[in-house]
Amino acid sequence: MPKTALQREYGRTPAALPSTSLVELLRGWLPRQRWFAGKGRRVTGLTILSSTELSPGCLHLLVRAEHLGPPAHGGTAVPAPADWYQLLLGVREMLPSRLAPAFIGRVSVGPLNEMVVYDALHDPTAAGLLLERLRSPGSVGPLRFERDARVTLPAGLTARLLDVEQSNTSLVYGDSFILKVFRRVQPGINPDLEVPWALARQECSRVPAPAAWFRTSQPQEATLGVLQPFLRDAEDGWTLALRSLTAGEEFGDQAHALGRATAEVHLALASAFPVEVPSRAERRRLAVAMSERLDATARSVAELQRYASGLRGAFDAVARVGTSRPSQRIHGDLHLGQLLCTGQQWSLIDFEGEPARPLAERRRAQSPVRDVAGMLRSFDYAARSRRPWRPEWAQRCRDAFCAGYAAGAHWDPREEPELLRAYETDRAVYEVLYEARHRPDWLPVPMAAVRRLAENRETSKP
Repeated sequence: MPKTALQREYGRTPAALPSTSLVELLRGWLPRQRWFAGKGRRVTGLTILSSTELSPGCLHLLVRAEHLGPPAHGGTAVPAPADWYQLLLGVREMLPSRLAPAFIGRVSVGPLNEMVVYDALHDPTAAGLLLERLRSPGSVGPLRFERDARVTLPAGLTARLLDVEQSNTSLVYGDSFILKVFRRVQPGINPDLEVPWALARQECSRVPAPAAWFRTSQPQEATLGVLQPFLRDAEDGWTLALRSLTAGEEFGDQAHALGRATAEVHLALASAFPVEVPSRAERRRLAVAMSERLDATARSVAELQRYASGLRGAFDAVARVGTSRPSQRIHGDLHLGQLLCTGQQWSLIDFEGEPARPLAERRRAQSPVRDVAGMLRSFDYAARSRRPWRPEWAQRCRDAFCAGYAAGAHWDPREEPELLRAYETDRAVYEVLYEARHRPDWLPVPMAAVRRLAENRETSKP
């Protein structure tokens, strides 16, 4: 039988690659990746959960990584919950220079002795396999590839890796589609598939509809990736906001439009999913969860400890004060980078929520005020990323966003000051932990908000 192009290019099949060789290579490689959740923590155990050969020279893996968590009260690190990661591995005798950044290691024992293993999502040929599988739905081992039958997926679209800082990996195919490959995988349907699919049925034009997706059934059902139309001429809100700041221009009209777009999506979500009126007990549980995240972060980031008692007051107020707003499905991680502008149209993307939080929590009905608080924090981030700092610019953006939201939703989030302050505080605490782990130079940005919120100054001020 003639060899395929992949067989000719890659050589031997990885099917016989010994798991012990993979484990040793991945144990050292995983912690260095941008999307690895256990930053700064030693991997104490690594297990291959599933291994599927997509084609000769290309192997799909799910691995389970165990690592130590932050120190407990006694100062001793304790095991953290294990994480699952999705990998697409390639195998070659020699790695070309263009794939040098994808290098994982060279096998030293077994039938693939001296073969190179690398991250195949960096390889257009290997990455193209995923699109071809999505074009022809079906199963490969535990993997299931599916698509919307109404969408045409052309053959032969060239794959390129989207080189942006994020917790997943995105591939663009011919400037027509974008595939988000979830690196950290959790059992269950991912909101980045569930929510846009539901909104498509609501005919909500603010969110690109899924064109195709793939999932696994082993060791449990989980979403692995989602393909959507690529808005190639779009610019994200973060880029536009920074451009405005650099030019000394106002951003109020855009912020107002962002607020209105967010409100429209919230209304569509309230129609697509059940809504709930939170009880006093549920508000207490929310306050407790926020306080626990604060305590855990303060143990990891010493700079936060002096403000903890002041911040906790915002959470206590949530338990005491009622709210007129029902809980519903929301975006969950809304900021300027999650909104794209094409012409005059704003679209919302990336409904995965905060990847560090459990999937069940991200799929839970929550207050829409949480998304509003995320956007208010994002305007503050933008203002502090340029010198001189322009707090009045951020304030005008925050007011314009809330006014736009009120125009679209027919209620103003500033009418819920205790809830807005609590969610903004919770978001700032999340940012402190994120920046401390991933971008220490940015830590002063959320810490400035922490100081303000701990002093309980007016919620709307940046």
